[in-house]
Amino acid sequence: VALYKSVPTRLLSRAWGRLNQVELPTWLRKPVYSLYIWTFGVNMKEAAVEDLHHYRNLSEFFRRKLKPQARPVCCLHSVISPSDGKILNFGQVKNCEVEQVKGVTYSLESFLGPRISTEELHFSQAPPGNSFQQQLVTKEGNELYHCVIYLAPGDYHCFHSPTDWRVSHRRHFPGSLMSVNPGVARWIKELFCHNERVVLTGDWKHGFFSLTAVGATNVGSIRIYFDQDLHTNSPRYSKGSYNDFSFISNNNKEGIPMRKGEHLGEFNLGSTIVLIFEAPKDFKFHLKAGQKIRFGEALGSL
Repeated sequence: VALYKSVPTRLLSRAWGRLNQVELPTWLRKPVYSLYIWTFGVNMKEAAVEDLHHYRNLSEFFRRKLKPQARPVCCLHSVISPSDGKILNFGQVKNCEVEQVKGVTYSLESFLGPRISTEELHFSQAPPGNSFQQQLVTKEGNELYHCVIYLAPGDYHCFHSPTDWRVSHRRHFPGSLMSVNPGVARWIKELFCHNERVVLTGDWKHGFFSLTAVGATNVGSIRIYFDQDLHTNSPRYSKGSYNDFSFISNNNKEGIPMRKGEHLGEFNLGSTIVLIFEAPKDFKFHLKAGQKIRFGEALGSL
């Protein structure tokens, strides 16, 4: 593990990113993309543009858009899957820890970082002695829930809003870019806390809501469509720090309103989405650990 952690994954990912931007000759595009499609089981019939010659470089192919009807958004459930992927874990947050895969946990506070001001997120004024988990819960009788979705290299790489909510704050953690493959996640403790990630926090009708996009090897690029100031895997940011940005200002007291299913951002290659949110005790997930899920399908409801 120590040897793997010493690999310069950020530098390698930046190099890979530049390679991805190199325009391929038209004659080479079909063989290169066809190999990728065969290796990772990509379904090009869902792509908005099926013609492989259309994609000038690997980056464009990774970030391909889908046909509008390919992912209908479930209207019956309050929380939908923000992306395609595999469900690694879900359930109530217990003892201020979240499971990245079964049996391997990480600290909620290390993952999200210190609490953000009460003015921005309407946090309850919890007594200082309360745990970090209890401080996030704003309404009496509510619980904190989590859901971890792993995006494989062959998946659709855009992610969307999982519910109707407003985004108040963005926290960017520069970090390592180790693989988030479930096999690797089993043997690196607190992997998600080491890796580069973008934490979006805000609130929905039941209280606190957050969506975190976790970077991985060759996925230094995390893009949030409404956040032009975000630059991930940049040499100017050092590991171990974080930088905050507030979407609440004197002119915009509501932050960024997001509708369920609305485009939110994208990865280059595969990675992981982690949802951590507050909901009443009768919230139920409609999932099984290990199942494949697609953007727009139900995650859970009241």
